[in-house]
Amino acid sequence: MAKPKSVYVCQNCGAESAKWIGKCYSCGEWNTFVEEVVVPKSKGSAAAPFTSSEKSKPVPLSEIKVDDLPRVDTGNRELNRVLGGGLVPGAMVLVGGEPGIGKSTLVLQMALHMPDSKILYVSGEESPQQIKLRGERISKNSADHCLIVSETSLERILTHAQNESPDILIIDSVQTLQTERVESAPGSVSQIRECTAGLLRFSKERHLPVLLIGHINKEGSLAGPKVLEHMVDVVLQFEGDRNHMYRILRAIKNRFGSTDEIGIFEMQQSGLREVQNPSELLLSQYDTAVSGISVAAATEGMRPFLIEVQALTSTAAYGTPQRSSTGFDTRRLNMLLAVLEKRAGFKLSAKDVFLNIAGGLKVNDPGIDLAVVASILSSNMDIALPADVCLTGEVGLSGEIRPVTRITQRVGEAAKLGFKSVIIPVYQKGVDFSMYNIEVKMVSRIEEAFRLLFG
Repeated sequence: MAKPKSVYVCQNCGAESAKWIGKCYSCGEWNTFVEEVVVPKSKGSAAAPFTSSEKSKPVPLSEIKVDDLPRVDTGNRELNRVLGGGLVPGAMVLVGGEPGIGKSTLVLQMALHMPDSKILYVSGEESPQQIKLRGERISKNSADHCLIVSETSLERILTHAQNESPDILIIDSVQTLQTERVESAPGSVSQIRECTAGLLRFSKERHLPVLLIGHINKEGSLAGPKVLEHMVDVVLQFEGDRNHMYRILRAIKNRFGSTDEIGIFEMQQSGLREVQNPSELLLSQYDTAVSGISVAAATEGMRPFLIEVQALTSTAAYGTPQRSSTGFDTRRLNMLLAVLEKRAGFKLSAKDVFLNIAGGLKVNDPGIDLAVVASILSSNMDIALPADVCLTGEVGLSGEIRPVTRITQRVGEAAKLGFKSVIIPVYQKGVDFSMYNIEVKMVSRIEEAFRLLFG
């Protein structure tokens, strides 16, 4: 047997060093090297190739035959949307997210709602009894098609998969797996890399869709080597605040579809509920007019929806005014306040300004700048905005209203929800809005929007 030896492996990129060093020479991160014990492979223990030697013969592209492998319907329309229409046979999907955000609930709910597919659910973190309790809370239907096993050994997992021949394989989570080829602890860079490579070979040879659940480190990126994201076909990020009920499923990488799509879910006692029309849930209904509230037509990827922007301004009680925002970039808020003071003449330097995106969502779309400005001015003057007006537009440093992307989808979403008018940038040329039953008002600067809203 080969003699084991110790090496130091970077937990961020997987680079190896014979001795411990403070800064990684490959990725530049500090204090990421951890000692691991590895056993050199013998000459006859090389990993098996993805395919047999007969299939690895080079052939012209025109002669390659593509099997008719339709996408697998997951039974979840939001998940299908993000995947690009469903699971592709032989695809490896990595689902990442913070602890407690609902990753295991999402994949288990998908497995329970696919009665026509045989699914093998492998859990390295929970016992079968714990999974059954969660499954009964999610679905009351019979789940004989879903096989549960609690296992962490890669070799035994592949044996179960060979014996059962499932249609979909789910691994929860990849950080708990370990293989006999590597002597390091589960969750190390070497273990994650080798286990993922073994699952990838198994998936490609049998055209078996594999879903991996991955952990998130304290920096917010997927735990393990960066090569993990390169090996898989699809990387999905499950985002949200555990203090709020909304969750966003976002595609970071997708070899079989667009990365512009998102799926929105609502966390309930019985699991995750698909939100088909997020605009209706993100807008509040008030019996009386309230100042400091505006409605913005935003987009996340290719999906438009309307969100409520709330602002509150008050006289600073202390010398330094506060600037606070929830769901919106604080630095961009400071920039918009500076534009209002310099270009529009509104004295806000001595005011506390608080901004909130309703629903607990985090929005990075610059198209909501105009709604943010309108909310701040409405709160500052204590004048409520019209309830049937929607706004979209990016605010530049000179006070101009710049054009935004997907303007037709934004206007169409506002018209669908019954808004009577929408304020957009004047530079959106060559777009026909006559098909929508809504009045479109165009502005070029903040002052024009101010006169339209407040007279």
